[in-house]
Amino acid sequence: MQSGREKAYAYLKDLILTDPDTHNCFLSEQDLADRIGISRTPIREALLLLAAEDLVRLVPKRGAHIAPLSGRDIGELMEMRGLIERFAAECTTAQGTAPISEMADILAHQEAMRGEHFTKEFIAADHRFHATLVAAAGNTLMSRQYDALRSRQVRAGLIAPYRSGKRQEEVLAEHRQILDCLVAGDAAAACTAIDRHIRATQRVLLAA
Repeated sequence: MQSGREKAYAYLKDLILTDPDTHNCFLSEQDLADRIGISRTPIREALLLLAAEDLVRLVPKRGAHIAPLSGRDIGELMEMRGLIERFAAECTTAQGTAPISEMADILAHQEAMRGEHFTKEFIAADHRFHATLVAAAGNTLMSRQYDALRSRQVRAGLIAPYRSGKRQEEVLAEHRQILDCLVAGDAAAACTAIDRHIRATQRVLLAA
């Protein structure tokens, strides 16, 4: 059974990561406590955890502020993604451990999640596609760091661009290209495909 803090943390993190209307807003402890049906103490504890993850900024007498990332933040985020994903592509290709079947299954699921009504599911599949490749490299610390980047991607406004049917189709095509390169065992081509995908994502995020 979840504790009050765990319940609040799960609720708040999902709210922050999936509701673009909360971005650049303040969250009230009392309002959150009323919504979740628990006391303010576990809300405060959950907010402290989220602040440690840089998902909220606690402002005295005002509450928890959910600040969108700046253009520089987005650039640094994409740079970090590129470093990790390229390493994973090179490592798994060299070792013959690229998770081809798993990534193909995730891509097939993502293709079925087209459309505005499945935005959340589409984004979740997007993260799993890349995270599966990163995990296959076998570096646990790197995988944890990559998972931490997901929160920042969504805070940057990932949801809004992916509601566009055009961008969804582009993402699927870019994912197919990455997978095709991994199937061919071509690490250099896979890295190039990853770079193109990340640059395209960055352009969309900055234009959002």
